[in-house]
Amino acid sequence: RGARQVGKTWLTRSFGEAAFEHVAYVNLERTPQLGATFDGEFDPARLVQQLAIAAGVRVEPGRTLLVLDEVQAVPRAVTALKYFAEELPELHVIAAGSLLGVALGSESFPVGKVEFMDLHPMDFCEFLDALGEQALLDALDERQWEVLAPFHDRLVELLRTYLFVGGMPEAVAAFAASREVRDARVIHEQLLAGYEFDFARHAPATLVPRIAGVWRSIPAQLAREHRKFVYGLVRDGARAREFESALDWLAGAGLVHLVRRFTKPAQPIRSYEDPRSFKLFAHDVGLLGTLSGLDVRVLLDGRGVFEEFKGALTEQYVLQELVARTGATPMYWSAERGIAEVDLAIEHGGRIVPIEVKAGENLRSKSLRSYVDRFDATHALRTSLAPYREQDWLTNVPLWGVGAYAATDERAAVEWGV
Repeated sequence: RGARQVGKTWLTRSFGEAAFEHVAYVNLERTPQLGATFDGEFDPARLVQQLAIAAGVRVEPGRTLLVLDEVQAVPRAVTALKYFAEELPELHVIAAGSLLGVALGSESFPVGKVEFMDLHPMDFCEFLDALGEQALLDALDERQWEVLAPFHDRLVELLRTYLFVGGMPEAVAAFAASREVRDARVIHEQLLAGYEFDFARHAPATLVPRIAGVWRSIPAQLAREHRKFVYGLVRDGARAREFESALDWLAGAGLVHLVRRFTKPAQPIRSYEDPRSFKLFAHDVGLLGTLSGLDVRVLLDGRGVFEEFKGALTEQYVLQELVARTGATPMYWSAERGIAEVDLAIEHGGRIVPIEVKAGENLRSKSLRSYVDRFDATHALRTSLAPYREQDWLTNVPLWGVGAYAATDERAAVEWGV
């Protein structure tokens, strides 16, 4: 699963070419006539034979990878995965789709027969890899904070660039080839136009204006001091019930992250969720900048880019890093009364870890301290433009290192205090 143009097709085909003798690739959106193949009785042997003819490749279990791309175009193809698993378990099948979350409700889903993998935009470490910064990347992967300390300013400059370029593979490739941020911006504009086309093409006609309205309101939502989603910014007098389906559609398409509020850091955290309060972020920081009309010249203004939208670009970046590197669904906390708020929190190793995002080097953390004192939290994380530093109740991680710090492995578990 993953948003359109995030790299699913390239990844599945490259994996198939590396791990199998043959790849039988079929795009069900591009060849709609194949939809009839899945009509009637589910006969895996017949389906494989017909798909092999369509792909022009002989399908041999154990030697061939069958790829059903844009599988949401034929919902019965999703159901067919159950019968592949039960009757041809020796056959390796990957199904990929940009709108899977939108389409899955229309057919019975083969629960227990399919393993999901979510593909996200490239994170900051992958961006460094694309730019050939292998030495910096190796030190980051090892979390060698002392080794990286002399290169702090260089990493901040690279991160500034990443906030503009983002992690959409085609945009990263364009920038890596020319080192011109404007080349990435051209790709962003094409992608955003494609998403709007998807709204009109794939969503119910009555829902399209609401989807577009919610999508276009994201910059205004995030520019507020407190980023709680306000329906009135989509349309004057708007109410939640009018836009719930639009939000669900955007989330199902992988285009947004809903960061919901929790009221108490206790297990299970979802039982303390406030269903009325959430923040809405885009799926990629570079696309958010383009959607907002952020001027490329801001990149020349020192570290000002980190302060844009009152630091929302920075919070968007941190959210992406956490989602990509931990697989967790971040939430946020705010006091019932007063202004105390913790930007993000994730469940890690059975604990709720509060995370404060600082767009600058002002390291006062009143809200985070208030949270720690109120709930007797044992570990808190702040990420900012300041270097790595450990305190008795808090670890400060530089923004450029938050993804590497949060990566889910044994060493990270120790560093997170688990």
